[in-house]
Amino acid sequence: MVKVTLIGTSGLLPVPDRALSAALLECGGHSVLFDCGEGTQTAARRTGCSLMKTDIIALTHYHGDHIFGLPGLMQTMFSMERSKPLYITGPEGLRNVMRPMLELTGELPFDVIPVEINGGLRPADIIKGFPPEARITPFETKHRVKSCGYVFTLDRAGRFDPQSAKSLGIPMELWGRLQRGETVEADGRRFSPEQVTGKARRGIKIVFTGDTAPCDSLTDAAQDADLLIADATYAEDEHLPLASERGHMTFSQAAQCAAQAGVRELWLTHYSQRIKEPEMYIPVVRNIFPGTVCGRDGMCRVINFGE
Repeated sequence: MVKVTLIGTSGLLPVPDRALSAALLECGGHSVLFDCGEGTQTAARRTGCSLMKTDIIALTHYHGDHIFGLPGLMQTMFSMERSKPLYITGPEGLRNVMRPMLELTGELPFDVIPVEINGGLRPADIIKGFPPEARITPFETKHRVKSCGYVFTLDRAGRFDPQSAKSLGIPMELWGRLQRGETVEADGRRFSPEQVTGKARRGIKIVFTGDTAPCDSLTDAAQDADLLIADATYAEDEHLPLASERGHMTFSQAAQCAAQAGVRELWLTHYSQRIKEPEMYIPVVRNIFPGTVCGRDGMCRVINFGE
């Protein structure tokens, strides 16, 4: 099970009912915060989300509306007596960005560990208790600065076959470990999950774009996703030249990407302050991709494994 909550859906400037960019993903008692715009703490409280035990903050790029909430959040973690490390990921340049952030917060009682990720990150490798089947993979996006989006996947093993386990003589107390994807040993013999499970079943896949213009890397990354949370800064196609110039998407461009990628559901976010009522434009966009939803602060979805 994975829970996703939109914390802030505004781009560049906050407006009364929309905070700046942030989304929280919770899985197995752990959480990942995607971006952390100014006011993220207050917006999270309105949505009922706690950020104090966040394990990873995954930044898409270093524009202020995506990162200026970091110093305040880290200071609040200090006041709440956090002791476990906080991992912060992002594209190239992360360490330079974090230096002034940490100067603002002053000395902290917990380690802040920047991780510039180019390949995939398996959170279980660095965070005790994070589901080992989970993976966070960045992909390059097309913005005015170095930027990335993130793919969160939660794999699901094939169905366990107890008869195969019995015939191989595997002790029953080891079955659970095999079901979790571990290789086990018994009586000097090694057994792998593949020996006692069927074909891997569909897992869970969630994609967060950050700021981006349409690009092949986004379409490729979003293939067959359960949920795509996408930049939709401009509502109408008359703003296509502006969107292209500034490295963003219109509602229809985000919907076209979702349709091409075959995603199950699309959440629009990162709205320009010019957009007063995003829902006004949704009927037209659903002609392109019927599964389009106008994201709003506090919107939440629990995604379970399907069969």
